[in-house]
Amino acid sequence: MNTEDPQYYIRGVLERNRRILAKTITLIESSHPSHQDLARSILNGLLPYTGRAVRLGVTGVPGVGKSTFVESLGMMLVQKRHRLAVLAVDPSSRRSGGSIMADKMRMEKLSIEENAFIRPSPSGSTLGGVARKTREAMLVCEAAGFDVIIVETVGVGQSETEVSSMVDFFLVLMLAGAGDGIQGIKKGVLELADAVAINKADGDNVEKAKKAGKEYEAALHLLIPSTPTWTPPVVTCSSVEMTGIGEIWDIVLDHRNKMAKSGELDINRKKQSVNWMWSLVDEGLKDMFFSNSDIKRLLAKTTRDVEKGIKTPTVAARELLFFLDRNSK
Repeated sequence: MNTEDPQYYIRGVLERNRRILAKTITLIESSHPSHQDLARSILNGLLPYTGRAVRLGVTGVPGVGKSTFVESLGMMLVQKRHRLAVLAVDPSSRRSGGSIMADKMRMEKLSIEENAFIRPSPSGSTLGGVARKTREAMLVCEAAGFDVIIVETVGVGQSETEVSSMVDFFLVLMLAGAGDGIQGIKKGVLELADAVAINKADGDNVEKAKKAGKEYEAALHLLIPSTPTWTPPVVTCSSVEMTGIGEIWDIVLDHRNKMAKSGELDINRKKQSVNWMWSLVDEGLKDMFFSNSDIKRLLAKTTRDVEKGIKTPTVAARELLFFLDRNSK
């Protein structure tokens, strides 16, 4: 067993070895340079075996019941003989940088299912609560034969653009009677939504959920659809009573069928791959900038000059970038 050999991980993932699958994702999440070189080789080897899964993003404000919803949907899917991977992006611990919650604490029933794999990952400072390596983890899970991938995000009110940039279907969970009202809805989140589900529509909350659903429908009608192929529906559901969960999955499949038939599914995935490349280029350039020893030496003085008004931010930024460019040649 040579853990420095990419084939060790590639074979293990393709053979659906859960221990090696978990080790592969841990390796990919590592920031150590040698681990990153190995991770790139592994991902290249696994790439031909990816792309066939349904990719579903689930977001919503804290308290909306995302984890309970994902577990209810997940249990239904494994009963339908699907193989499900859940990439649950946890809030990061400020002290350790690791995930605060564990999968068994959040999804006790689903975590013991043979055809389910749950991976909590720290969100860090990533915008939208998406772990930096979520895309890579998704590809590894697809290569391991999981035909449904759910990305569950923190949903702390930040931009959720990163979520929609890696999934085929973006589901926004909302609450009725939460005190935020229709005027408190983030327009940006609704513009990204492929469907809106009013969760916790049970007991005394059923009528409130129906009313909220009509309000969200009215709000969505004011927005220009992202595609003429699909109009985002609004539904109500209860993760506890398992009502509306099957309907939501049917909506996901209907969306997939229509997008595949129109060719937009393939087009969108190609765009996502290119956007992913540019986001990695941006990250790489930032890493090169801040890891440059000369830049580190100049940065403190340049920052003080800007604070004191000796230099404008424009001039300072230009000088730093010019210095990096000159020293990289």
